[in-house]
Amino acid sequence: MYPEYLVAPMRQELTNAGFQDLRTAEEVDQAIKSEGTVLVMVNSVCGCAAANARPAARISTQNEKHPDRFITVFAGMEKEAVDTARAHMLPYPPSSPAIALFKDGKLVHMIERHQIEGRPAQMIADNLSQAFDQYC
Repeated sequence: MYPEYLVAPMRQELTNAGFQDLRTAEEVDQAIKSEGTVLVMVNSVCGCAAANARPAARISTQNEKHPDRFITVFAGMEKEAVDTARAHMLPYPPSSPAIALFKDGKLVHMIERHQIEGRPAQMIADNLSQAFDQYC
């Protein structure tokens, strides 16, 4: 677990962009299983989250078509909430950061850490925007 003062700005970066920060397994399960589309960002303290994943997630919120809800969980903090999100992302292995799009409770698009590392935020955001155009 990280100290809250360390992760607070990283959480705020996404909540300021419209993401809902979920901290319990029940909140995550309910959000993902809800009707409509939900983008889940597994946030992290790593450099690729700061340089690539969080900026891409923020940029993607501006797409004309977008999910009904944007939510985030923080790896290394609320273990049960993150574990619940990751359980819904199977068969993909645990990854942080990671970004997943769900439609009516079903995983329809996944971006794993290896697809985030070394890629510009705009490229990742474009990938998300294409998924939004298809599923939202």
